[in-house]
Amino acid sequence: MRVRAGSSVRWPLTISSDQKEVSVHFDVATNSDNAPEWNVFLNSGKDELWSNYYSKWDYKLSLPVAALNLEVQCPKGVRYDDFVDVTVTVDGGNPITFRAIARQSILALKTQINQENSVAESIYLKVKDEVALESEDDVNKNDIYAVLCPTTLKGYIFVEGMNTDRMREKPRDIRKARTFVDGEIGIDEIQHYLTPVSPVKGVTEGDLVELVNGPFKGEKARVQKIDEAKEEITVELIEAMVPIPVTVKGESIKVIGK
Repeated sequence: MRVRAGSSVRWPLTISSDQKEVSVHFDVATNSDNAPEWNVFLNSGKDELWSNYYSKWDYKLSLPVAALNLEVQCPKGVRYDDFVDVTVTVDGGNPITFRAIARQSILALKTQINQENSVAESIYLKVKDEVALESEDDVNKNDIYAVLCPTTLKGYIFVEGMNTDRMREKPRDIRKARTFVDGEIGIDEIQHYLTPVSPVKGVTEGDLVELVNGPFKGEKARVQKIDEAKEEITVELIEAMVPIPVTVKGESIKVIGK
């Protein structure tokens, strides 16, 4: 199960036996010897029964017990795809392994309007400089993995990384950056920003357009034909003495009328 740095994941457990007491053995293993410590708990409701803080890996569990669950807390210094395996064995029976895998977090950062690109670039350069100074073994490396700056969204950018506490520290001395929005952003909430939109989408034959670049920049024209595969549009200049079809790229026009 995926879990972000600094948060927890839980699995419900059901243990039944003819005995009034069973022995529960725990094994905790991480994928890296120098990984930060994951915290593991056996809980009954809100009560903590066992934790890997203790030196003993066996716990005598009295039955019956209600609302039993295994909780794993992901450390804040974890790296992407680090994981922990927690193996639970009851009375020497068949072991069951639960795996928690560290995942990244996505936060929304407020910026000054029309300064989204500037803030995103400043964050990128700051992270780049910090990474260059850090050693290969530094767990703080790559605090931020990506910065998304959608062209259609004003006043916000999206920042992806592992440790949300350190992520929130990065823009503090960056001009035009404001504050992070509370809570995380799901990947499904920004998926539409990640899918390129065809420049000819929404354009129809007969539309009145203005050419925004090229030799005919500033000229008005009517759309005659649309090639969606090539993302090209054939237009006819309105003020031309002789109507001549001109084929341009979709991003070369701006619709000004229907």
